[in-house]
Amino acid sequence: MNRSKEMRAILSRANRLHDTASVNAAYKALAAQIEKDYAECDPVILVVMTGGLMTAAGILGLIRFPFTLDYVHATRYRGSTSGSVLEWRRRPEQALSGRHVLVIDDILDEGHTLVEIRAALEACKPASLRIAVLARKRHERRAPAAQAEYVGIEVPDRYVFGCGMDYHGYWRQLPEIWAVESS
Repeated sequence: MNRSKEMRAILSRANRLHDTASVNAAYKALAAQIEKDYAECDPVILVVMTGGLMTAAGILGLIRFPFTLDYVHATRYRGSTSGSVLEWRRRPEQALSGRHVLVIDDILDEGHTLVEIRAALEACKPASLRIAVLARKRHERRAPAAQAEYVGIEVPDRYVFGCGMDYHGYWRQLPEIWAVESS
């Protein structure tokens, strides 16, 4: 079976957890919370690539205050479904010292990547540092320091994709959140 057919088969057997309307409602709620906290702060908003791209697009299009946009690229997955050692592909170019910093990512699962990103950014001495995620997975395996100050949606402890989250590099573009078929 070619890769395209395989990925179509995965989607055809997947369970939709959150439809487009509920995802858009989460983006709207996140944008409102962020606007309330950052409207007067001149923040730097950092998108965690590649997963955070869709979440950032969903949130930032709703925000009506000035900010500086940058991104980081740090990954533990590299196309697989389980993480390994963090690899920094790009650190922020914006000066973060004394600035209010908001990081946007797709999901808080076990949180190892976000813990390392937070530690690296805190070393830059920002005035404040918070993390926003579209989804947080419900389970007890989270790293002790893993947290997000803004969470849009809760998802069950299953392998999820869509809204920036991928399955072997595919299906990030879907506007809904799906879970791989339970075995």
